[in-house]
Amino acid sequence: MVVEKLKADGFVGKDETLRHKFFAPCVYYYFTDPELVQGNVESKKDGSVSSTANVKKPPTEISRRTFLAFFCIPVSPGKSRLIWAFPINLDKWVHFIVPRWIFHIVQNLILDSDMYLLHVEEHKYEEIGPSNWHKACYVPVKSDAFVVGFRRWLNKYAGGQVDWGGKYSGSLPSLSPRALVLERYWSHVVNCKSCNGAYKALNKAEVSLQVISIAAIGVLALTQNGVISAKVRATIFIIAIVCFAASKWLSHFIQETFRFRDYIHALV
Repeated sequence: MVVEKLKADGFVGKDETLRHKFFAPCVYYYFTDPELVQGNVESKKDGSVSSTANVKKPPTEISRRTFLAFFCIPVSPGKSRLIWAFPINLDKWVHFIVPRWIFHIVQNLILDSDMYLLHVEEHKYEEIGPSNWHKACYVPVKSDAFVVGFRRWLNKYAGGQVDWGGKYSGSLPSLSPRALVLERYWSHVVNCKSCNGAYKALNKAEVSLQVISIAAIGVLALTQNGVISAKVRATIFIIAIVCFAASKWLSHFIQETFRFRDYIHALV
């Protein structure tokens, strides 16, 4: 990754196959560049980037396109609203089969992986001052190029911090507990039609499983011996146990998927 140009209106950069653009102050996107893909394919084929034009472009490599549009809008000190879209033109059939909330689970995990780190890091920046941000954060690898590029833009053209126009002093609120920072229901689920629908449906399924389990046990308790065979009684008992276990698992799944799941890097 490398930042190629940095100006008042943002910066542009690239990596092996993608072009990256930051439009100040809060829009970032990247997209697959066929020229970079072709150069990368030729480099892998020949051991170096070929300057010849007669190397045939692999159609599957060139036709696969990805695009990410990412809006990060500051709403108050320490809080931002994220809006993003990730359209692709490969394996589009998956989107007609897999519910949208399934994709959101994976995307939210990516956000969770950095969320609390960024929360703490922001307070470190405030302590040391915006102009000395590099002393609070060590970013030595190429994958940090765009983070460094944004910080350079922020210091050079935006005074090192967000201009709140007098609405806020700019001071951050105190550090929040992990459960609050990584909370998912009020930050996403309640506002997402797909995730909210799945949340309500799975809660109903959990209650239904509990009702079936209790009803099955009730049938066994109220039915006298000899009315139903031992085999049927065993089957009903197994159904009760399975439904109870499934409801407990579903309750855990709902909690971690739609409410709060602590992200521990060592366990990922």
